[in-house]
Formats: sequence, C-alpha cells, structure tokens
Amino acid sequence: MKAVIFDLDGTLLDTLGDLAAAVNYALKQNGLKEISEETVKGYVGNGAKLLISRSIGGSDSPLFDKCYNDFREYYFSHLSVKTKPYEGITDVLKTLKNRGFKTAVLSNKPDEATGALSKLYFGELIDFPRGEKPGVNKKPSPEGVFEVLSHLGAGAEETVYVGDSDVDIQTAKNSGLRCISCSWGFKTKAFLIENGAETIADSPGDILNFI
Repeated sequence: MKAVIFDLDGTLLDTLGDLAAAVNYALKQNGLKEISEETVKGYVGNGAKLLISRSIGGSDSPLFDKCYNDFREYYFSHLSVKTKPYEGITDVLKTLKNRGFKTAVLSNKPDEATGALSKLYFGELIDFPRGEKPGVNKKPSPEGVFEVLSHLGAGAEETVYVGDSDVDIQTAKNSGLRCISCSWGFKTKAFLIENGAETIADSPGDILNFI
C-alpha cells in the first residue's frame, strides 16, 4: 500500500457539535424549530445542501436558500469551537507519514472548510485535502477519488479509503479502492455492516493493523 484517503467528519474529526450549532442557528434565524445533535448526526455525510434540506423538510421549501446561506455564514466563522480530532487519530497519521504513506482527505464538506480544518488540526500530516467543489460530483461519485489519486501519484490498487458511513463504503466501491469503515463516527457498527462494510476499525489504531 502506498496511500490512504480519509473521510473527514466522523472519521478524523468529531465535528458534530459545530455542525449542529450551525444548523440550529439557521433554523432559529428563519423561525424554524431547532433539532437535536443526534438528529443532525443522522443527516450528515452527503454535503451541506442535503444536510439543510433534511433539517428543514426538503429543498423545495421557500426557506431553503436562506437557511443554507445562514448555515454557511455561521459555520465558516465557527469551524473549530467544539470540533476536535478523535483520540488516537493524530498518532495514526504520524505513524503513516513515518512509514512513507501519502495521505489525503476527501470530504463532502465544502472545499474551503475541508482545507481549513485539515490544516488547523493536522498540518503537514495531510498531503492533500479535498472537499466538495462546484462542477464536480460529490461522493459517492468516484470523481473526487480519481483527482486525489492523481495528485498523490498513487493507483487505486495501492490505496486504502477510510470512512465512517455508507457513502464512504459506496465511494470506495465505485473507485475500486479497499475500504476500512470506522465504527466511532456518525454511523453505528450495525449500520455499517448492513451497508456492506467488510473491514471495520473499532479504534484508530486498528487502521494501522488493517493496512
């Protein structure tokens, strides 16, 4: 193996508190009922627009654009209030770098937020952070994976994808990558198994064992 591509939210970083705060700010600003962190947890993974759509009951709502813009405004100015790396993740990244692996992040979070959080928490431990960009299909499309592989100079057969959701499992499958699913993130172990997970890490250290 030559490279490891990581999902961000629920895999490297626990971002739930800040995401929920931004969602509820947008809801409150628009006279809507706030929702719980647990509810937000079930809505993340497919990008910010779908997160807001799910939170307000559909993208056809007349409040969608306003809620989405309010969410972005709040979230981009509160990226790291509660967010933190999962325990042991930074050590795993250090070990991978020491062993000569290339590392990347591929997220459905907007690209600017993905880059900012990767740099803030992991610095040079991540070679290439890549988030959602206009004009490029988000995960589970393989488009982002192929861009990352090209940047890292690695092939699919020598790269592992690590993520915490069904979206990540499907992304790896669509891209021809081996997948390691993380049970500490936003989805349960049972959910991951139901959605096709074959290799499950119960702690960050397990990633090194599987690689």
